[in-house]
Amino acid sequence: MEVVAGCYEQVLFGFAVHPEPVGDGHREQRWAPVADFTHHAHTASLSAVAVNSRFVVTGSKDETIHIYDMKKKVDHGALMHHNGTITCLKFHGNRHLISGAEDGLICVWDARRWECLKSIRAHKGHVTFLSIHPSGKLALSVGTDKTLRTWNLVEGRSAFIKNIKQSAHIVEWSPKGEKYVVVILNRIDVYQLDTASVSGTITNERRVSSVTFLSESVLTVAGDEEVVRFFDCDSLTCLSEFKAHENRVKDMFSFETPEHHVLVTASSDGFIKMWKLKQDKKVSPSLLCEINTNARLTCLGVWLDRRTDTKESPPAAAEPAPVSKEQSRRNKEESGHAVQEEEKQPKPDAEKCSLTGDSNKPTRGNSLVSAKKRKTVEMLEKKRKKKKIRMMQ
Repeated sequence: MEVVAGCYEQVLFGFAVHPEPVGDGHREQRWAPVADFTHHAHTASLSAVAVNSRFVVTGSKDETIHIYDMKKKVDHGALMHHNGTITCLKFHGNRHLISGAEDGLICVWDARRWECLKSIRAHKGHVTFLSIHPSGKLALSVGTDKTLRTWNLVEGRSAFIKNIKQSAHIVEWSPKGEKYVVVILNRIDVYQLDTASVSGTITNERRVSSVTFLSESVLTVAGDEEVVRFFDCDSLTCLSEFKAHENRVKDMFSFETPEHHVLVTASSDGFIKMWKLKQDKKVSPSLLCEINTNARLTCLGVWLDRRTDTKESPPAAAEPAPVSKEQSRRNKEESGHAVQEEEKQPKPDAEKCSLTGDSNKPTRGNSLVSAKKRKTVEMLEKKRKKKKIRMMQ
């Protein structure tokens, strides 16, 4: 497995983690992290990260999404479609990626050809967060326009809009998709899918920065503090809490191995910590390992090399191709034209953005751009802006 984390210093860190053999004198197993790579592809701080079985993608304030091939350990190019900070990235399996940004757009990407299948004007303000239902048929998004929006991903259209009176910054489905939570500052509203209404509210002591479900009823909550808490979403009570870091916790990620249920936390103190969760959530977890990055961490993910998982792995014919010359010629300006064209269309094309079926031709304006080409485009864009300012003067 590999822990990946982004930071304000524009770097993506990768640490390979290996379980150490338990000696006779050791009562608890410890894991050994080893620095594997640092990827400095962005020109601004990293704001989001997502992983599937092959790739790690990162979003940044530089308005680009960068792709890193974890099997080959090489840069796979950049997606340049958004005109604002990338706020959220979510994979659904190995075939689709959904991105949201401060430009109000939600984009659906083919994660094999790395082409934009659909660009949706989702919110009047920023898209602050999104979450995909386990079935892949629905998605939820929240934004600064104070709305919670439900998306029908099969038909590629808005299904429901709920005014929530305040700007939410997190929304998250439960593992089975029977409930979801919406976070506004330190308040966590628990919704039931069958009624689409709030069944209860959890109040954290500080502003919530990250949540992750450990089961259908247990929710882990971290905020602008050193403590991580476990809440029961049915009784709305705090099961337990423990001090995880010396500074505020910025992001969390949980996963299961045959032996353990693991929680990973990243903090502004520069540390990434991996915790072994107990069956009884009233008992504090034990520390498996910690990594000091000496950086101000912002986002976190865990890449699991599932070599034996043939169901999720794409066939040989679907092996992702390296960046082609034709793709490299596409630029961000073309992407902007594509968004404008799509805004004129009354309804999205269902076949182009369904996460449950095959996709047809992509829209214009998608772009997989090499790092060298991306920097050239950025340099030209800066020159163009400077020239415009001179003309105005």
